[in-house]
Amino acid sequence: MRKVLLPPLSLIVAAASLMAADPAWKSKPAAQWTEEDAKQILAASPWAKEITATVTRRLTEDQLREGGQMGQPQGVGNEGVDPKGSGEKVSLNVFTGPGGDDRSARSLPRPITLKLRWESALPVRLAELKSHEVESPTLDVDGYCIAVYGVPNANFKGDPKDLGKPLKGLAALKREAKKDVRPVSAEVFRLEDGVVVVYLFPLSAEISKKDRQIQFEAQIGRIVVNHTFDLREMEFMGKLEL
Repeated sequence: MRKVLLPPLSLIVAAASLMAADPAWKSKPAAQWTEEDAKQILAASPWAKEITATVTRRLTEDQLREGGQMGQPQGVGNEGVDPKGSGEKVSLNVFTGPGGDDRSARSLPRPITLKLRWESALPVRLAELKSHEVESPTLDVDGYCIAVYGVPNANFKGDPKDLGKPLKGLAALKREAKKDVRPVSAEVFRLEDGVVVVYLFPLSAEISKKDRQIQFEAQIGRIVVNHTFDLREMEFMGKLEL
């Protein structure tokens, strides 16, 4: 029988302790963060989450006319969200016809990966400085600032505030047994790898750890976003940071 050599107990304990080590925002002062620590905070932390949102199906021309609209809507979250080559096709299926099993991908909802980030949170601002991230949108106004990254790019142009106006009334922060918090502004910025939509919510909402969880909802064109953050995880230096 072949003898199996096991690693020394000390190595097993050391490996386990490394796996259980607290993340940088808990274990190190910000001045000691490495660039990798900062990138981790910006990519996957209590303040930065990669989520799966939904691209709703395109309405038919009949449905658009019933709603008083001619042609497909344009702008942020409407243009560039469909895969290339997914347009309408002539049906060759005599049994199903248009709208049957052979309908185009645009007539079905599909998932899309986005990233949400609390830009106003102190650890995020410090991490952006440490990682030399210069493209991050910042609003020079006090408030809770949430950015939605990964919205597909398109050919729309305009002032960030003008582009964000139609989106402002379609977003909210929700807590149990409390009134929904609506943003005071929404702005749209174009980056090299896509579009980011930035929402600013008022500090008068007075979000606290007692709220336990907060749900962010938004609709960006045909993109529907819904994610719940655990406020109990979002402490930095002993204080809730949003």
